[in-house]
Amino acid sequence: MGSKRRRATSPSSSVSGGDFDDGHHSTNVPGPSRKRRRLSNLPTVDPIAVCHELYNTIRDYKDEQGRLLCELFIRAPKRRNQPDYYEVVSQPIDLMKIQQKLKMEEYDDVNVLTADFQLLFNNAKAYYKPDSPEYKAACKLWELYLRTKNEFVQKGDADEEDEDEEGHEQGTELSSPGYLKEILEQLLEAVAVATNPSGRLISELFQKLPSKVQYPDYYAIIKEPIDLKTIAQRIQNGTYKSIHAMAKDIDLLAKNAKTYNEPGSQVFKDANAIKKIFNMKKAEIEHSELAKSSLRISNKRSAQGDRLSAITMALQYGSESDEDAALAAAARYEEGESEAESITSFMDTSNPLYQLYDTVRSCRNNQGQLISEPFFQLPSKKKYPDYYQQIKTPISLQQIRMKLKNHEYETLDQLEADLNLMFENAKRYNVPNSAIYKRVLKMQQVMQAKKKELARRDDIEDGDSMISSATSDAGSSKRKSKKNMRKQRMKILYNAVLEARESGTGRRLCDLFMVKPSKKDYPDYYKIILEPMDLKMIEHNIRNDKYVGEEAMIEDMKLMFRNARHYNEEGSQVYNDAHMLEKILKEKRKELGPLPEDDDVASPKLKLSRKSGISPKKSKYMTPMQQKLNEVYEAVKNYTDKRGRRLSAIFLRLPSRSELPDYYVTIKKPVDMEKIRSHMMANKYQDIDSMVEDFVMMFNNACTYNEPESLIYKDALVLHKVLLETRREIEGDEDSHVPNVTLLIQELIHNLFVSVMSHQDDEGRCYSDSLAEIPAVDPNFPNKPPLTFDIIRKNVESNRYRRLDLFQENMFEVLERARRMNRTDSEIYEDAVELQQFFIKIRDELCKNGEILLSPALSYTTKHLHNDVEKEKKEKLPKEIEEDKLKREEEKREAEKSEDSSGSAGLSSLHRTYSQDCSFKNSMYHVGDYVYVEPAEANLQPHIVCIERLWEDSAGEKWLYGCWFYRPNETFHLATRKFLEKEVFKSDYYNKVPVSKILGKCVVMFVKEYFKLCPENFRDEDVYVCESRYSAKTKSFKKIKLWTMPVSSVRFVPRDVPLPVVRVASVFANTDKAEEEKHSETLEDSKVGESILHLEKDKEDVPVEMSNGEPGCHYFEQLCYNDMWLKVGDCVFIKSHGLVRPRVGRIEKMWVRDGAAYFFGPIFIHPEETEHEPTKMFYKKEVFLSNLEETCPMTCILGKCAVLSFKDFLSCRPTEISENDVFLCESRYNESDKQMKKFKGLKRFSLSAKVVDDEIYYFRKPIVPQKEPSPLLEKKIQQLEAKFAELEGGDEDIEEMGEEEGDITETPSMPQLQTPLASELDIMPYTPPQSTPKSVKGSTKKEGSKRKINMSGYILFSSEMRAVIKAQHPDYSFGELSRLVGTEWRNLEATKKAEYEGMISGYPPVLPPLQGPVDGIVSMGSMQPLHPGVPPPHQLPPGMPGIPGIPPPGVIGQNVSPMVGTPAPGASPFGQQIGILGPPGQQAPPPYPGQSPASQPVMQQPSTPMFVSPPPKTQRLLHSEAYLKYIEGLSAESNSISKWDQTLAARRRDIHLSKEQESRLPSHWLKSKGAHTTMADALWRLRDLMLRDTLNIRQAYNIENV
Repeated sequence: MGSKRRRATSPSSSVSGGDFDDGHHSTNVPGPSRKRRRLSNLPTVDPIAVCHELYNTIRDYKDEQGRLLCELFIRAPKRRNQPDYYEVVSQPIDLMKIQQKLKMEEYDDVNVLTADFQLLFNNAKAYYKPDSPEYKAACKLWELYLRTKNEFVQKGDADEEDEDEEGHEQGTELSSPGYLKEILEQLLEAVAVATNPSGRLISELFQKLPSKVQYPDYYAIIKEPIDLKTIAQRIQNGTYKSIHAMAKDIDLLAKNAKTYNEPGSQVFKDANAIKKIFNMKKAEIEHSELAKSSLRISNKRSAQGDRLSAITMALQYGSESDEDAALAAAARYEEGESEAESITSFMDTSNPLYQLYDTVRSCRNNQGQLISEPFFQLPSKKKYPDYYQQIKTPISLQQIRMKLKNHEYETLDQLEADLNLMFENAKRYNVPNSAIYKRVLKMQQVMQAKKKELARRDDIEDGDSMISSATSDAGSSKRKSKKNMRKQRMKILYNAVLEARESGTGRRLCDLFMVKPSKKDYPDYYKIILEPMDLKMIEHNIRNDKYVGEEAMIEDMKLMFRNARHYNEEGSQVYNDAHMLEKILKEKRKELGPLPEDDDVASPKLKLSRKSGISPKKSKYMTPMQQKLNEVYEAVKNYTDKRGRRLSAIFLRLPSRSELPDYYVTIKKPVDMEKIRSHMMANKYQDIDSMVEDFVMMFNNACTYNEPESLIYKDALVLHKVLLETRREIEGDEDSHVPNVTLLIQELIHNLFVSVMSHQDDEGRCYSDSLAEIPAVDPNFPNKPPLTFDIIRKNVESNRYRRLDLFQENMFEVLERARRMNRTDSEIYEDAVELQQFFIKIRDELCKNGEILLSPALSYTTKHLHNDVEKEKKEKLPKEIEEDKLKREEEKREAEKSEDSSGSAGLSSLHRTYSQDCSFKNSMYHVGDYVYVEPAEANLQPHIVCIERLWEDSAGEKWLYGCWFYRPNETFHLATRKFLEKEVFKSDYYNKVPVSKILGKCVVMFVKEYFKLCPENFRDEDVYVCESRYSAKTKSFKKIKLWTMPVSSVRFVPRDVPLPVVRVASVFANTDKAEEEKHSETLEDSKVGESILHLEKDKEDVPVEMSNGEPGCHYFEQLCYNDMWLKVGDCVFIKSHGLVRPRVGRIEKMWVRDGAAYFFGPIFIHPEETEHEPTKMFYKKEVFLSNLEETCPMTCILGKCAVLSFKDFLSCRPTEISENDVFLCESRYNESDKQMKKFKGLKRFSLSAKVVDDEIYYFRKPIVPQKEPSPLLEKKIQQLEAKFAELEGGDEDIEEMGEEEGDITETPSMPQLQTPLASELDIMPYTPPQSTPKSVKGSTKKEGSKRKINMSGYILFSSEMRAVIKAQHPDYSFGELSRLVGTEWRNLEATKKAEYEGMISGYPPVLPPLQGPVDGIVSMGSMQPLHPGVPPPHQLPPGMPGIPGIPPPGVIGQNVSPMVGTPAPGASPFGQQIGILGPPGQQAPPPYPGQSPASQPVMQQPSTPMFVSPPPKTQRLLHSEAYLKYIEGLSAESNSISKWDQTLAARRRDIHLSKEQESRLPSHWLKSKGAHTTMADALWRLRDLMLRDTLNIRQAYNIENV
């Protein structure tokens, strides 16, 4: 099994049978030549797999520097950038195009791929110069391609034609009718029963041709339709004379499917799979022992003959219902595999253990290849000896099969454990991107899915066992008949939808519902629609009995229609078709009647749910989202003001086009609350925000169309506010999900520090322990501040680091100091390198290589570290070698000196007798033994010495010479260092000692053996462990790599239980800890009340040359000003006078001139600084890029902030800016046209390397920014409420003037004629009493249409234009006339509008003549205010009461309703308080158009009245607020409209106005205050004069007698 688990497998190994099937290939095939035998042993190579492997080889190849060469060829040069490329290259191609063709499976042959690659590399060689990197890369990759191709593709390619001819001859040899039929049936069976890994039948859609009703276009596209049923018929009829003939039909079958279906679809893939399965089976048959008549073949033939015929017969004659059962039965059959047969012989196929094993073993890929083949047997030990070194417990499917045979598995979990072990072995040995590795992942998925299915099946079977009862055959047949009846009902309903056609055109309504939209053409469909559904899927589910009941199918139908309505616009064809089809489905279901009782055929789960009282039907309650949407809708709909008026009434339904045609011209997207409710009921809103958007659009429409001070405008703003408050209450705090970047950075730094400081070696020693002894200051750099790990730890715990690169600098400074101050072979040096490398590794993991945190720190990699270390070693090693040489010479001189001194002492005559052992006090000591030696001082522990030499001098005294081992308390170290229990250190101290001073034996073991072995006949307290050596001279430790002590005579045995690795604190730790605590307490006491400052990274001023700079200015890219570091591209807060919030500016240039610093850049403004509708919504903290660019001194900078684009605001944050100072900008505000337009993004700057870049933290999940109302909304609502509140002061006293029907013709009494003047010197028109219409009588105050119109040129234009329109259309109602007037005003040129505005401001302060009645309609001019110094008119103008110009009361027709206007916007609302005029909201009609200036004589006005009779029925009318206001003023309890007595009683001394109220008085009516103290006094005087004139009229003429 040579190719089973090698690290890089060829495609051929994945297709070949492998060693598992080697036994089936025989060499003694009669007839074929030697060439035939050679070809019979060749594996079947899948060309598509080879193409993929070749492409992957080119794509993944890297050069010596680790650079991917394919990057140069991913995209062809663009014509815009390199037009000359296309002059040289006529057929451009790149790797993206080749990859696309691979995905579309356009490479059926390796030669086609080779041609494309050759073209790619030839293009590169033709365009680029020979010394260019592109040219060299092309040459190298082409050589690699050819080399790889030769490895994959066999050298026998040239003989393929011969092989085909031989195969054809072989086919003719095998063409005896009976035997050929059997071969063809085997081929058909292989195609018919093939399944994908999930168990789906691949050939399902190929068994019968598509329906001509459902797919009429199929037969227009496919000229030669064919299916498996036709092929089966031809097999039975003996049409095929060879295998080759059947292969042509299979090719045609696949070609038809691929022609009709789009590439990438499931049918397209299935067609390729069928073709490959057929070719594999065909190759297997042609290479098998065709002439061998063994018992196995004959038995198989006799046993399977009927079954194979049954398959072809089922395809040929089977009905739709029988077809699935036959195919399912065939699909469960495993084709002639001896292993499967052997398993089924001892295990039931229904056993879950067998099913799980069989699922894994028979797992196939999309091409139908068996992907479990490499796992049948273990790899060969000869070919893969390293496999058994890495894998401790190898296992294969063969071993698992044997365990199954021996019944060693009791549960599925045990079998799953062995299968997982097999998979993990393969994953450990093979490279992650290898073919074997990918197969493992696929098989693991299949195994887990199958196990879940088996577990669910067990649960269902348990439920069945609880409720099952013995049933007879009759009962089962009854169940089957009911099941068929239920399926038949579903088919009827399905066909009703399928056959529905549009009346008139005959178009099938279901055409667009047959298959889901293409992902390529409609990618957004699958983002909007979460559960796609089509009729094809529903048909498949019906046919395969996937639906438990009819309700499930109906739910899928409704889901499909709901998807169509949700994605498509209302009114579109698909939208209407969905409505129509759903209606047809409901009608057909109603026609079929209720469902039959199917309690006995329900699934076990349904039975259980009924038994427990839980209904399996869909819940009638709303989902949580529907409840929230309904709550928002009801809150807006039911909101009422303080008077109980429901504000939403006017928004419930849009006006009709006949009523307001211009509304639909102005408003492009009309929407009302009924439409919003219908969308809500249809589940079109996926969240609250989508509904809020529709509401906001509705309110925007209202504010756009209506006057800014009308009641409907105010109602829209109030409801807009209610909407947002309701959403806020439901959704809560929207900002809580924004991550706290500052805390995340500090957490990342803390985790990084802890990981590095806790990093241990294999023996559990912390690398940082040795570094604790490093001095805080480097002697070479005494001016640098002290820095140690302890100082860094305190900074980390105090959260003083805000930048990763600063923390990294501090850590690296300590580690690099350790390297500088120690030898390269010391433990400290090696530990520093290891910690620095580990730091980089953990840093990259925590930052995910910049995906989470983008920092300048990431630019320093392990490659830089290795270069620095190598450079450092090159500098230090020669010095260290020289030091070692000097040290050895010094030791040699000292040794010679000591020998000389001993010789001079008279000991030279003594000679030594050396030996390997000696005895003392009944103990034998050997070289290599460890002994206790008597200490020099009595209170010390015995020394531990390793004996290296033993001798006896001439005096007979025995001596030993050896190496001393120090205990931890005998070394110099920091108290923070930890040691192993019973640890000692090999020292550099050697000396001789008399044997007589030996106190006993002990053992010192190397650390790698200590935990596993133990010495015999030694107590535990006499056994020590040694891991490091200690240098007393340098007071340093170094880990021992190789144990070189003399071999000891002690025998070691394995420990029963390995010792745990335990490290203990130093004996100095307690005292040092106490001192540290005391020191920390003093530090804390000294820091009480002080705030801990953040550490800042060292920066420098970075000047930059500016070519177009001004003389005397020094420009900078980075500059420190007022202890604040600024760089080009930073955003800052700027002092702004008169604004609530400071403005934001961006630094694009900064310079210093004459000691003062300046910057230049664009200014960002806040929403409140823009002009917009109050209903507009903004993102929180949104700003707008203005057209303003300013030069500002840096003294106006208040602090730093950040302005991010929309994309960046959602995904990242700068780490050093507070979240409150981060703003969002996606639009530019144009001051000239007051428009906000989105732009691509802010300008980016390329700065020099000296400038310190910001660190950017990227969120793991993008945030969802919330919108908030305009800052003008609340302000505008307050203004309107204040105005309306002042007006409502009079409304509270107004009652409806309704009289009983019997009193209609009575002459009103005198007070009824006392109609007060309009508010603030606007004169109320004369309003004679009349009968109240029935529809109005007794009604309450109507405020829904209250509207306030500006006193402007429009009113003058209206009076003039109304006469013209009335003359043209005498039959038009008041509402129709008003609409036409409004349309004409909107279409009027701006210059004309300005003329009318000027005319209204220049009217003379004289009373215009009043017009008499025309056609029974009363009209009256407005009474203009009098300027001081102008005498009041004492002569009564014509048209007043008592003059023939006006008919007396009671003469006016019954249907005449006088109308009043609304107050001018500039008028004071306090008219009634100062007693000037009557009820607010009433206003005199505008003066007649064409009125002369004061200097010209007064001309007679047109006869057209200003006010006409109201429409006969209630309508929604434009400009009808005056009429409604009058109706509101009518009351049955009062004889007059207003409280005129209160008006007359008002006095100047009783009224106190605030400054704001005074500012709103109509002071523009008077040129000056004259002799009065204030303008208010002048207006009071004007009021008195006008009232006096009115009373004079009353006294001069007795109106009652007129």
